Amino acid sequence: MTAIAPLAVEALDHVTIVVKDLEASRRFYVDALGMQEVERPGFSFAGKWFQAGPTQIHLILEHGESGPAGWHDGEKNSRQHHFAFRVDDAHAAARRLEELGVTFVAKPKERPDGFVQVFVSDPDGHIVELCSPPAPR
Repeated sequence: MTAIAPLAVEALDHVTIVVKDLEASRRFYVDALGMQEVERPGFSFAGKWFQAGPTQIHLILEHGESGPAGWHDGEKNSRQHHFAFRVDDAHAAARRLEELGVTFVAKPKERPDGFVQVFVSDPDGHIVELCSPPAPR
């Protein structure tokens, strides 16, 4: 029997989330987090796409075939389903998001490896982590 070569995943291409309000989500991902809105193919359902470095965020407006928008598992914390973006300075990001009135799940804290992480909620309650590498010593 011939051995099949293992798959070689190259990178995370995109994350898709279902939302209730495309404009509120656009304000969060573009205006608050600084992502760039990019062209989206002409699907038969509404949505928006954003670029975050090499990764995209794909929003789908909640509809009959999408499943429900947002978070549905009660109280949120940093150890639940979430996705993370690297930023230069998680402390500075947290200060800016606080000025914008973004809801925090967990304020900035240092991981055992020195990275700093902060967790916030998007308008639909999806948990988004922002993390920054350890400061040079």
